Amino acid sequence: MECDEFHRPVKKPVKMIDLRKKKDFTAEVFTSSMNDIMFFLMLFFIITSTLLNPSMIKVSLPSSKSSQTLQKKEINLTMTKEKIYFVNNTQVTFDALESQLKTELSHSPDAFIMLRFDNTLPIQDLVNVLSIGNRINSKMIIATAKSR
Repeated sequence: MECDEFHRPVKKPVKMIDLRKKKDFTAEVFTSSMNDIMFFLMLFFIITSTLLNPSMIKVSLPSSKSSQTLQKKEINLTMTKEKIYFVNNTQVTFDALESQLKTELSHSPDAFIMLRFDNTLPIQDLVNVLSIGNRINSKMIIATAKSR
């Protein structure tokens, strides 16, 4: 045993256990799967944007999510479920439709024809009216109801 100058026993320093970590902790983010996630997100958005293309023709006409009002003169052409035609609230047969539309367009040549068709009618009825409008060289617009 060791002694100091006064012959007292000297205690050896006790070795302490080091509880601190040897390395500082650094935050790491493993990005190896990030490429897969980004690929699937990109694929999802490409597919959904293709399906939601606004230029697609909707079958459920005449409903629409937006509406636009026009300030020009219009000629209203309405066709009911029973295939009864009205030009500006005047009942007209299909055979007299072309001459009635010509008469209305002669009063105001810059007017357009607003088509108001029941949504249960077959498309052929609409095509028949559009062909009349093509023959008389008029502008036609299909009216739609704003969907809820």
